[in-house]
Amino acid sequence: MVKQVVTTICFILFHCVICYWAFRSSCNIHSSPKSVPTIAKYFGTKGRYEEVNTYLIDDILAINNSIATLPSSKCSAIHLTAIIRHGTRLPSNSKVHNMLDFYNLVVRDASDKLNCLSEIKSHWTMWYTGDMDGQLADKGNDDLRYLGQRLIKWFPSLLSLDKVRNGGVKLMTSSKHRCVNSTIAFRTGLMQEERFISELEIEENDALMRYFAQCERFLKEVENNENALEEVKRFNEGPEMKRTMEKLADRLEVPYSSITYDSIEAAFYLCSYEFTIKGLNSPWCELFDEADALVMEYSSDLKQYWKRSYGHEINRKSSCILFRDLFYRLDRIVGQFNSSGTVSEIVTVQVGHAETLIPLLTLLDMFKDDTPLKSTNFATQQNRTFRSSRFVPYTANLLVALYDCPDGIRMGVRLNEKPLTLPGLSESVPMYEDVKSHYSALLSGCDQETVCKINNL
Repeated sequence: MVKQVVTTICFILFHCVICYWAFRSSCNIHSSPKSVPTIAKYFGTKGRYEEVNTYLIDDILAINNSIATLPSSKCSAIHLTAIIRHGTRLPSNSKVHNMLDFYNLVVRDASDKLNCLSEIKSHWTMWYTGDMDGQLADKGNDDLRYLGQRLIKWFPSLLSLDKVRNGGVKLMTSSKHRCVNSTIAFRTGLMQEERFISELEIEENDALMRYFAQCERFLKEVENNENALEEVKRFNEGPEMKRTMEKLADRLEVPYSSITYDSIEAAFYLCSYEFTIKGLNSPWCELFDEADALVMEYSSDLKQYWKRSYGHEINRKSSCILFRDLFYRLDRIVGQFNSSGTVSEIVTVQVGHAETLIPLLTLLDMFKDDTPLKSTNFATQQNRTFRSSRFVPYTANLLVALYDCPDGIRMGVRLNEKPLTLPGLSESVPMYEDVKSHYSALLSGCDQETVCKINNL
């Protein structure tokens, strides 16, 4: 009996070793070049919007009305504010530099034994250049244009062409070219006919859409503080990342010393950018398995958590100006509607960055885990709610709508076109006054000038 058990264990161990070495000696050649990479859902803020709403893969103009229920069929939308992240973009100069370095390493030093590496060396061309500098990709133009067209379907009474043309829609953007171009693309989707586009002006407003760059306390305590991201640094130097880097070195058959964090991040970006920009499941993606992708995703989430979210109090407070702007507008709309039955600003669209949305969502207490994300708890955070892949992919959007209902004005919130119940509120479309009451402390005390002062603790 003992001999049988020992034999069985030996067989299992042998099988595991064989599988491991088989993986090391071949890329995942079963994947189709045009299919979705198995690791696409782990791309973090570099993720494709369609991975959040997979039904869009089959029909980019589809909406799911069944998920957007209202308390009464007699409710009618009177206002919409949409805060949107720019569409799919090209990599920044620094990322291009790192990707070029890694590509040169592969071409110069990597083994030719793996099919994917042979394909990279013989067929793939390094097409990323430094002058791209984060510009909006063609896919990003499509992202925003199609979002505009879907919002017409979601809110037909607010976004009729007549109302758009008659000044009921306000467009605002960050001054960054990817945001300006995203707003232009969104406007194209709204206007439906090219001859009307010039009638809808676009306002650049960095005070609202890039508030983080103007908050002195945030800049001092986080952005320019080398100790603010210590947890990220520790994780990237820790055992999980080290093992992932060693696995990549083994697949390339290069010395472990050749693979740094910058190079493994570049390899991951080569996979994600090829997919999000061109829709390709490229051979770069075959250098990673799901375990690797989970580590890379956690590293990215740690950075967002500590630089933009719950890691430091000033991260969330830096969005006070955008938070108050939203509720000042909603208050004005409610007042106008109650007094005259009409509103001056039917739809407000504000286009910014992931860095615009994440602190605001944090201020609203969304995606908050009971245990903070740290360098040492990767294993226990696999079911965390804070996953940037799921709430801030390219084209991420926070939609806030006011409804005239039989019992008064109600407020509905959607994130990436999906209904969202605000933390601390029981209804998905609560009374507007209940929302204000819930956030009363922030509405009365969240003052941008005060929270961003250097000497304010």
